[in-house]
Amino acid sequence: MPTVLEARDVSKLFTKGSNRVVALRDCSLQVDEGTFVTVLGRSGCGKSTLLNLFAGLTRPTSGEIRSRGTALAGPADGVGYMTQSDTLMPWRKLHRNVEMPLELRGVDRAERTRRAAELIELVGLAGYESHYPRELSGGMRRRASLARMLIGDPDLLLLDEPFSALDAQLRTEMQAELLRLWQGTGRSVVFVTHDIEEALVLGDRVVVLGQHGAVRLDVPVALGRPRDLDEIRVDPAFVEMHRRLARSLRGETGDVVPAS
Repeated sequence: MPTVLEARDVSKLFTKGSNRVVALRDCSLQVDEGTFVTVLGRSGCGKSTLLNLFAGLTRPTSGEIRSRGTALAGPADGVGYMTQSDTLMPWRKLHRNVEMPLELRGVDRAERTRRAAELIELVGLAGYESHYPRELSGGMRRRASLARMLIGDPDLLLLDEPFSALDAQLRTEMQAELLRLWQGTGRSVVFVTHDIEEALVLGDRVVVLGQHGAVRLDVPVALGRPRDLDEIRVDPAFVEMHRRLARSLRGETGDVVPAS
């Protein structure tokens, strides 16, 4: 498969007063077209920093980010980004929040209204178009954020722990919703998480990051799709992969196994 995104020996340092903080050091990772890659790691390992670099929102201190073979020098085209926090504009109704990326691009009102209506229905929010974010539940706001991310028809989706604030049942529902919206589209996905089960339910491949973005483990997920968490929890392959990822997160294994 063609590589759509690549980090080559990337380091990122931040300056705080007289101190220099290392977020990433010599991190290398590639994402192939049409694949769903989950990046798993503890807080502070550089996951979000790597995602910001992939989006072109910040530049590496050293090393290189490449998008489809070309060095990335700024915000990338064709990228949808969904963060941990709720970034819906509280003064905009749902349909105006969803259509906002097209509005910023100068797309005419009729087209962006049509496209927003399609996506609002796709994510199951038809009938709530005129509601403000404060009138929506947490899960509904996450669905709205998904719709807004997709409205520009991006071919690469970057998601930074987007469901971490939701309760367990709602998080499971949103995972299934994301997979439904992704499957069959050909889009590539990089999904950051600190949850092992989430990484295994969603990913074609799991990359475990250690301190400063060191790749501890890079393995394919040998589980068929669709995946139901209640069912695969008892699958021996799931249990074994869960144990292996947990050991890697604890730093008990140092092997780096390339994904196949």
